[in-house]
Amino acid sequence: MATAASASPAALRAKTPAPNPHPSPKSSLAFPWASPGASAPASASGRLHASLHLGGARSIGTANGTGLHVLHPDVTPLAVPKMAAGAGDQKSILLYHCEEMTDLAQQVAARNDDIQLCSISWRKFPDGFPDLFIPNAQNIRGRHVAFLASFSSPGVIFEQLSIIYNLPKLFIASFTLILPFFPTGTSERMEDEGDVATAFTLARSLSHIPISRGGPTSLVIFDIHALQERFYFGDAILPCFESGIPLLKTRLQELPDSDNIAIAFPDDGAWKRFYKQLQHFPMIICNKVREGDQRIVRIKEGDARGRHVVIVDDLVQSGGTLIECQKVLAAHGAAKVSAYVTHGIFPNKSWEKFKPDNGEGPEHALSHFWITDSCPLTVEAVKDRRPFEVLSLADSIASALQI
Repeated sequence: MATAASASPAALRAKTPAPNPHPSPKSSLAFPWASPGASAPASASGRLHASLHLGGARSIGTANGTGLHVLHPDVTPLAVPKMAAGAGDQKSILLYHCEEMTDLAQQVAARNDDIQLCSISWRKFPDGFPDLFIPNAQNIRGRHVAFLASFSSPGVIFEQLSIIYNLPKLFIASFTLILPFFPTGTSERMEDEGDVATAFTLARSLSHIPISRGGPTSLVIFDIHALQERFYFGDAILPCFESGIPLLKTRLQELPDSDNIAIAFPDDGAWKRFYKQLQHFPMIICNKVREGDQRIVRIKEGDARGRHVVIVDDLVQSGGTLIECQKVLAAHGAAKVSAYVTHGIFPNKSWEKFKPDNGEGPEHALSHFWITDSCPLTVEAVKDRRPFEVLSLADSIASALQI
């Protein structure tokens, strides 16, 4: 067998490619690309066609006189997978709930076929402590899970927190907590040394919900009392603040005197909270002034004469401020007075103070009192009682679950 050392000069010349009369610039790439429009010279010793497929892309290679393969890119673009649209983007959600929220949870599930209602066994031991059980816990692995809560009293918070802390640990894809009413929101600041801001306490408790496989818990709250309370929550939870005001606006548009509505705020705090959502209505701002030992409600700005005035606030407790505001608006010429609050708390049946207007006039009664179903015990108490009307959060919650 002939070796390189024994090969004749003629044989060596036959094996060596002829030099390229038009050499191309050197490239730092191992396989330099040809410039647009360039082609391999006719004197090349041979051609090699190769195809490189990358998701539909195709490149053709030729061997030039230097012995290197030059790749010519095909113009066929890379195939890009199409994103699902429409109903395909909807998350399938398993919705759990406390016992008080059964009716609202059923309404939420009825709004969207992708929301499946699930149950929890709420039992108690003989000593009164909760004995809880989540059926089919293994079957919720990898699923999007939500819990609809109602912290209506300190006595029910512990049992619900026990479920809330446990669900994310079941290897679920994501966890959303819907707490329509944040009950300690009005205790958000200290005025004297020794005051305890329980809004901070509850916010920190919720901030320690375990992280699910999908990341931190999403927390949905409607019309929290003070927006700065968002800073009470830690980094392990993502608060999402929604509002019931769009429900009110829709209802006002249905009234026969919708073009004669004015919005009244019982204090500056309510105005700051809601005026941006209601700025297309004429506005009246009331405030409280102290005269001796009494605090009297007066109109700070705005005109109530001849208007159907709707008093708007985030919540009502005893209702004393709303009643005083109603009286001063009637005294200043309001044709009708109604009220809206997102959270009707009404401890000790204080809702009984509000009577329907049967012709007595706005100084004695309300035309309408709208509340949402964020406080289910109140909803049950005022059902079918004028002047109360419940605006359901079901649509808003169903939409929030798809965020």
